[in-house]
Amino acid sequence: MGRGRARVGVAGAIAAFSLLAAGCGAESHPNEQRPAAPTRVSVTIARKAISVQPGLIGDGPDRSQQIPQNQNHRQPPIKTRKPLDVIFVTANQTATDSHLLIHGPRDTTSPPVPANSPGTFQANLPAGTYTITVAEQPEAKAGKLVVGHYRASSENDVLLP
Repeated sequence: MGRGRARVGVAGAIAAFSLLAAGCGAESHPNEQRPAAPTRVSVTIARKAISVQPGLIGDGPDRSQQIPQNQNHRQPPIKTRKPLDVIFVTANQTATDSHLLIHGPRDTTSPPVPANSPGTFQANLPAGTYTITVAEQPEAKAGKLVVGHYRASSENDVLLP
């Protein structure tokens, strides 16, 4: 009878250890910072110049008005060197379809923006200085965009996925 109890005891100990090992810690924790929300940049394509607003992003906490519940709480920074997600909202005010050319640490090109129409596209841009031109209008004055290293957590933003 002593051997039977020992086997049951060992089997029980192995089962308990297996359950403990399976339940130890998750890979992600609920208090980890959320990724930064995309930043919007408006680009206006005109015959003589490309206008970029704002010209400086990722340089500190967002200056936009937050909802009343969060207005006294600064956006917490994220300690990362990942590229910033930038949504370009474009307005083509010319009579020709256009492609934005973004030159800098990471070059990218927009899909076609129809003549006299709006358009949007998204790019991941690392920190640096970018020149924005239009392929179909090389004579137009280029726009400038500076992307800083600051990234804000989206944990204080509501209605985000």
